[in-house]
Amino acid sequence: MEISFKNVSKNYGKFKALDDISFDFNDHGAIGYLGPNGAGKTTTLKAMTNLIRPSKGVIELNGINVTKNPKKALYSVGSMIETPTPYPYLTVKESLRFIGELRGIDKKTINSEIDEFAEALKLPPLTSKMGQLSKGQRQRAVFASVLIPDPSIVILDEPTTGLDPFERKIFRDFILKLKKDKLVFFSSHILSEVAETCDDVIFINNGKILKQGNIGIISKEFNTNAVSVEFIKNVDDNIKKSVESLSHEIINIKGKTVVLKYSGDDNERADILKEVIKICPVLSYSTYGSDLESAYISILGEKKEPVKDIKI
Repeated sequence: MEISFKNVSKNYGKFKALDDISFDFNDHGAIGYLGPNGAGKTTTLKAMTNLIRPSKGVIELNGINVTKNPKKALYSVGSMIETPTPYPYLTVKESLRFIGELRGIDKKTINSEIDEFAEALKLPPLTSKMGQLSKGQRQRAVFASVLIPDPSIVILDEPTTGLDPFERKIFRDFILKLKKDKLVFFSSHILSEVAETCDDVIFINNGKILKQGNIGIISKEFNTNAVSVEFIKNVDDNIKKSVESLSHEIINIKGKTVVLKYSGDDNERADILKEVIKICPVLSYSTYGSDLESAYISILGEKKEPVKDIKI
C-alpha cells in the first residue's frame, strides 16, 4: 500500500491551489493532513482520488498512476471526500448493498460486512431511510460504505467535522483499528484526534507543504517544556514562595494550578514532582498544553490568511 505525490501542482488560472507538493507513504498506519481552511487539503484529496487532475506532477496509489490509469489505481481505495450525499430514498442497508454491488462484491460478503459495520460503527436501524438520518448517522453509514470493499487505502476528508463527541470517538476508535493493516490518510481540524490516531503528519498552507514527518518527533520539536501542577487547595502566598524556591520559572498561577517551565528532560520532570509533593498534596501532574498544538501554531500560525480553497 502506497500513496505518492511527486511535485504536484494544481492551478486555477494564476491561482495555485497546490504548489509543487511531494510526499510518500508506503506502509500501514495513519497520516494526518493539517492546515487552515483554504490551505489545499480538499484539493489534495480530490487530486488523489481523480476528482480533479493535477496541472503538473505525478500521483500514484499502490504504484499506479492515478491520472493515466484511474480505475486500476483506485480499485483498492475507499474514500469519503467533503460531505457525501447518498440517495435519500434508499434505506441504510440498501445503500450499503448498492455500493458493494457496484464494487463487484458478492451478496454473502456484502451482508456479512454490513452486519459487522452495523455493530462496530453503531449504525442507525438498517431500515432507516438515508434522507431521514442525522448528519452523524449519515456520516457513519457512508463511512461503512467506504469500507465495504475492504480497501487497502482509506482517504477521508475531515470525517468528524460537526459530529458530537460520541460520534467522533466511534470514528477515532475505528481509525485506530484500521491503521493496523491499512493506510489511512485523513484531513482534520481536530488536533487531539490527529495526535491520538496518527503516526505521521503533514502541515500545508497556501498550497505548500511546510513540514511533514513522524508525529512524535515533530511534537517533541515543538514541546512547550512545561508542567502543570494541581494542588489540593488554592495557591496561597506560602505555596507560591515554596514553588518559587524550586528555581523553575513560573509561567502561570490560577486557582489550585501552577505551570512551571523546565528543560524537557524526563528526569528533571520527575524531580519537580518529588519537590512539589513536599510543598502541598498534589491532585494532578501533567505536561502542559498540546505538543501538536504548539507545532501547529508555530508552523502555521504566522502564515498569512490563505485564499479560500476552491471547491469544484
